[in-house]
Amino acid sequence: MNAWNRLTGRRKGAVLASVGALVAGGMVALPATMAQAATGCDVQYTTSDWPGGFTANITIKNLGDALSSWNLKWTFPNSSQKVQNGWSATYTQSGQQVTAASLSYNGSLGTGASTTIGFNGAWSGSNPKPTSFSLNGVTCTGGTGGPTGGPTGGPTGGPTGGPTGGPTGGPTGGPTGGPTGGPTGGPTGGPTGGPKVDNPYVGVKGYVNPEWKAHAESVSGGNRVSNNPTAVWMDRIAAIAGSTGSSSNGSMGMRDHLDAALAQGAGYIQFVIYDLPGRDCSALASNGELGPDDLPRYKSEYIDPIAAIQGDAKYKNIRIVNIIEIDSVPNLVTNTSGNAGGTAMCDTVKANGAYINGIGYALSKLGPISNVYNYIDAAHHGWIGWDSNFGPVADMLKTAATASGSTVNNVTGFITNTANYSALQEPYVKITDTVNGTSVRQSKWIDWNQYVDELSFAQAFRQKLVSIGFNSNIGMLIDTSRNGWGGTARPKGPGPTTSVDAYVDGGRIDRRIHAGNWCNQVGAGLGERPTAAPQPGIDAYVWIKPPGESDGSSSLIPNDEGKGFDRMCDPTYTGNARNGNNLTGAMANAPISGAWFPAQFQQLMQNAYPPLS
Repeated sequence: MNAWNRLTGRRKGAVLASVGALVAGGMVALPATMAQAATGCDVQYTTSDWPGGFTANITIKNLGDALSSWNLKWTFPNSSQKVQNGWSATYTQSGQQVTAASLSYNGSLGTGASTTIGFNGAWSGSNPKPTSFSLNGVTCTGGTGGPTGGPTGGPTGGPTGGPTGGPTGGPTGGPTGGPTGGPTGGPTGGPTGGPKVDNPYVGVKGYVNPEWKAHAESVSGGNRVSNNPTAVWMDRIAAIAGSTGSSSNGSMGMRDHLDAALAQGAGYIQFVIYDLPGRDCSALASNGELGPDDLPRYKSEYIDPIAAIQGDAKYKNIRIVNIIEIDSVPNLVTNTSGNAGGTAMCDTVKANGAYINGIGYALSKLGPISNVYNYIDAAHHGWIGWDSNFGPVADMLKTAATASGSTVNNVTGFITNTANYSALQEPYVKITDTVNGTSVRQSKWIDWNQYVDELSFAQAFRQKLVSIGFNSNIGMLIDTSRNGWGGTARPKGPGPTTSVDAYVDGGRIDRRIHAGNWCNQVGAGLGERPTAAPQPGIDAYVWIKPPGESDGSSSLIPNDEGKGFDRMCDPTYTGNARNGNNLTGAMANAPISGAWFPAQFQQLMQNAYPPLS
């Protein structure tokens, strides 16, 4: 699937059909290589419906001889049902009959192999599922049919999967569909196992962490958002088995969460893989338990146990999404010697390969698991949106993805704005704007960056990653858990044109003092609710940073988790070179990173955009 062809759709309910039926329509032309092949197939057809429209996902399993290209045909039961936009195939429709033809990268389908395609459609009256499918002119009965003839032609296969780079924040420039009180994507059923799908967020509902849900509902009004899926952070070795610790991450371990996901009937669950040696080398609030030379421990005591659990056949029908090592690779480019704010720790982990080899090892162990999907963190536009950082970070991500025995095929995509606040879209400030002949790039806020928001950055970074060798169907995630920037301070139009600074500061949605501020920001709000396939190239808007969990303590708090005190979380600190020597904009009275911060959660709901009802 080309991720750029995905469209937004509100999805309610799910219909799953395992189809073995009569031929839908006539014979189709087959390549000579297939004319001598016995063909058999099984098809599963899932829809997520909303009034007047739907998203369909179709899994095709080849039960016959290997194919070099394929055509799938079916007939819609209702004459109003139409294919509008599709992915992973070329679609043609004549009346109620539809043909989906393979593309160059997924035409090769070996015996027992499967592939998933999909489309957005329209309907009126009703949307019944098709009852008959044929593959290369042979009925899909779940068994093997005889050989069929046909002319030559048909492309051969290519790689699938891959990452989708992007920053860690997002603007608040308007809702992209769905209600404001809960998750907007996904039906009520879970996946059915089998090979990897192109986008793990499409067609299924996400796991709601009961520990986070309880925290959310402990705050007045929290039940309006408590059923949204959030990620579970594996931020130390003890978290795998379950540990209380001094933060409020809870006592449930990875197996506990996976078992709870099974009980919920969830289709996907999200984990943050976050315990690199020398973790977060440029900050203190999220330092970890492993020293910079602890790569062997990271492999044997952290990644290996996680891989064993995620590879358990008990969980094969849950799509497991891993967010791989927040704020790691970008630090190797921007926060080493020679850069403003470079640190000795970043120099060390760059020199000894702890980050690169740690990420590569994690990908090599987790990527081959059939129901696991890995997204590598790729910072945010306010970090790597400058030309001097954009290309080098992409190249470094490629190095990590191919280290320690891994390949790019272990990468489903990339995530931006994780645990950050960058606006998703800026409706009143565009990077191409000028004020009295002066480019807005010269403003203090933009500071010559090439991007003003997360969506444009994530889409552009995805293109860059594909251009350097990542697979063409990689997708991006954008964390929208805290980038809503609603409330009374939200601008309602462009700023004054008296100067570029007045224009940008008056019209920008992101109300931080400086784009380099990252800790417990005053005025932030919930952003877009978790939504699958909201924009071209974007696999999902997600809440990876659970709203209401602190970024770090506003003063020194002793703890047993190795988390230090970072002055960027101190509201009285006047800043450093990384944030232009500005105040931090951090909230007061904050606990250590990961601990529950009720005041922050209340603020996030108050300033949510789209607003909460």
